Amino acid sequence: MPVEAAAASLNTIGTPWLWAATILGLLGLLAVDFVITRRPHAVSMREAIGWTVFYLALPIAFGFFVWARFGGTPAAEFFTGYVVEKSLSVDNLFVFMLLLAAFAVPAQLAQRVLLYGIVGALVLRAIFIALGAAVLQTGTWAFVLFGAILLITAVKVMRDAVRGGEHEIDIDQMRSVRLLRRFMPVTQEYHGSRLTVIRDGARTLTPMALVVAAVFMTDIVFAVDSVPAVYGVTEDPYLVFATNAFALLGLRALYFVLHNALSSLRYLNHGLALILAFIGVKLVLHWAHGVWPALPEVPTLLSLGIIIGVLVIVTLASIAANRRDARALAAAAPDEQSETRSPAETNH
Repeated sequence: MPVEAAAASLNTIGTPWLWAATILGLLGLLAVDFVITRRPHAVSMREAIGWTVFYLALPIAFGFFVWARFGGTPAAEFFTGYVVEKSLSVDNLFVFMLLLAAFAVPAQLAQRVLLYGIVGALVLRAIFIALGAAVLQTGTWAFVLFGAILLITAVKVMRDAVRGGEHEIDIDQMRSVRLLRRFMPVTQEYHGSRLTVIRDGARTLTPMALVVAAVFMTDIVFAVDSVPAVYGVTEDPYLVFATNAFALLGLRALYFVLHNALSSLRYLNHGLALILAFIGVKLVLHWAHGVWPALPEVPTLLSLGIIIGVLVIVTLASIAANRRDARALAAAAPDEQSETRSPAETNH
């Protein structure tokens, strides 16, 4: 079959019933999250770990369901896509952490902000997934387009990672914040989880509205990278949506589990850049194989192994670097103390 004809019909396991069950399940889980966050409270580590384990168990169970119902290939594609999306979502969490700090979001409101961000990300991913499926149906050139997007993103991420330095966010320079402030007044203080309040007879935004808008704009940026990345693993729009949904659902709880560890993963962006570049090359090779069959394709299981290997290496490298710095600081401490001693103390 010509490659253009093959591209015109996308194979998918997503029957109408499966789509309906997935969307209803997703809406049900989001409703539970909104009920939990309706009453603002600081999240305990026990609560966060419990929900994180639950949201990690869900995709595992779903993956085995796909395996039993549709076979090993779709299941391998789902698990690989899930690992890719979960690793990219951790980078989302790091940006969310910076935004929450920049807007001085109270601890009891943090999970509601994260939930708004997750809902916005899901909506945007659904739109981009539909657009991606439509583009793929126009021809195999779409694989080259997606591959180019990922390679360009990989270069940018690696360049920023090599430069290092502290990541800072100036909320006064954010376009979304300036736009909202131009059209509506904003209160100085938070009013619980409310986005607007009536002040002096006029509808007024709260800082909560500003941070939600900033998170939503961040979601757009991440969707541009995330959707082509998972399309590099599977061409099935249903599996692309499922991997994104499962990866995003547990972010609210995972944020509180990894809050202190996120800043310690110093080489995370290096690893994400390598993963994005690898998937970009995989997409280009997939297109090239259709034109020149002698060129190889990258099998899904090999992709899964490489992606997991990269994540393990950058995690271990981050841990080793943090321990090395801690030992250096511990060794420097006695020297600093000796320099601050007075001559009398030294003679004594």
